[in-house]
Amino acid sequence: MVQLIDSDIKTRDVLEWKGVHVLHYAGSSCSQKLRIFLNLKGIKWESHLVDLHANENFTPWFLGINPRGLVPVLVHDGVVHIESNDIISYLEKTFLTPRLVPAGHEDEVAALLKHEDDLHLDLRTLSFRFVFDPPGAPKSAQALANYAASGSGMVQGAQDREKAIQIAFWQRAAAEGFTDQAACASAQKFRAAFETLDAHLAQRPYLLGDALSVLDIAWFIYANRLSHAGYPFARLHPRVDDWFAKLAARPEFAKEVAMPPEAAARLDETRRTQARDGKTLEQVVGF
Repeated sequence: MVQLIDSDIKTRDVLEWKGVHVLHYAGSSCSQKLRIFLNLKGIKWESHLVDLHANENFTPWFLGINPRGLVPVLVHDGVVHIESNDIISYLEKTFLTPRLVPAGHEDEVAALLKHEDDLHLDLRTLSFRFVFDPPGAPKSAQALANYAASGSGMVQGAQDREKAIQIAFWQRAAAEGFTDQAACASAQKFRAAFETLDAHLAQRPYLLGDALSVLDIAWFIYANRLSHAGYPFARLHPRVDDWFAKLAARPEFAKEVAMPPEAAARLDETRRTQARDGKTLEQVVGF
């Protein structure tokens, strides 16, 4: 559980915030996951938008709240929690109903969410290659310098290695781009994961059984982003495709992943260009 301690936090005003506050970004997959969870739980919360496109997460103000520079962040009665799955675990224990982690499955859910979280940089790789497709480096050298220089760099009182992992990812992206080789490696990891989920869904309507759980929320978000990337769910994982459509029809899910018209238009143009150039996800990866 990643709950920051007093010495980790440089932006001190958040320590006075009362109630449930969430710092998030509309298009962030982890933010979408948390917002769906909050919807299903019926938890009232105050929104604080952090514009990732404008690198607001690399400013001293935000890094003074989360030294890792990632969204979402939860501030509950002045206590700061980071990492979306840890936030969800905390809220599940704090707001007991409705249950979204089935009783007796806590350890299983934690392990499965760890597997989902381990694929986050792979999701980012496929997102930037096939969804966002920026014309240059996604993060400038100046933005990364600001990122490196700001914040305490400490999580739970110890020097944190996660920030260095994030900086290394963006530096590698600037130097190499999102290569065919990297895209293939990431896509194959997801294919293996979704084959397992497809087999589970042959026996039950949701990933853990007869009731919706946090696992459904987490993997729905990944499936949503990968569908935008052109991942062929209907052909490769038809049960996952049906499960995804069922969840996407629910307002608690749909409103959090809705794409603004201008973003949808950009994605349509990106997909047309990739198809013209033989560079769709299916073509690059060989699915």
